[in-house]
Amino acid sequence: MDASRSKPIEPPNLLASPRERADAVRNRARIVDAAQRLFAEEGVAGVTMEQVARAAGVGKGTVFHRFGDRAGLAMALLDHGERELQDAVLHGPPPLGPGAPDRERLLAFVDALAHFTLKNAELLMAAESRGGGGRYATGAYAAWHQHVTSLLDGTPPHVDRGLLAHQLLAALSPDLLVHLSRSGVGARQLRRSLGELVTRLVAR
Repeated sequence: MDASRSKPIEPPNLLASPRERADAVRNRARIVDAAQRLFAEEGVAGVTMEQVARAAGVGKGTVFHRFGDRAGLAMALLDHGERELQDAVLHGPPPLGPGAPDRERLLAFVDALAHFTLKNAELLMAAESRGGGGRYATGAYAAWHQHVTSLLDGTPPHVDRGLLAHQLLAALSPDLLVHLSRSGVGARQLRRSLGELVTRLVAR
């Protein structure tokens, strides 16, 4: 086996934010808290940027300047959960964290990402509505893709692992999981089926 394929490469910290002024940090926190509350009460699609600004006690222009649109707000609300998942992947106990075989780590990661996606499906779909690639252009997706690619070491040498990683992550797209859930597929059944898909992709 090619040595470059033998050792998983951990995803870099692609979720880090630049340092901000104290007042900007406070405003951001107020806006995010207000959006989280309103989204929980009204649903993401039922909340306007003006409502968020009023609830946060800031000007509408501040919200638009800081987040751009509702998709940007949704991405900000997803940030904390994505950071927690990334920390578990980089530093947590196995099998999600380092120390387990590739197959076990990939099974654990796909299950964890499925849980995160089901829990945050509405926010994820709102984030993906942004032009220019939406969620696929974010650091989080790049990190998940690199991590999955590194764990697909059991695939034959001729297989394009990067493309296969994209296709596996596509099976975890929020709109698909929501459609399946609304069609009567339970979360346990869904996660079990995803695990079966992983076992067929990665050698024991």
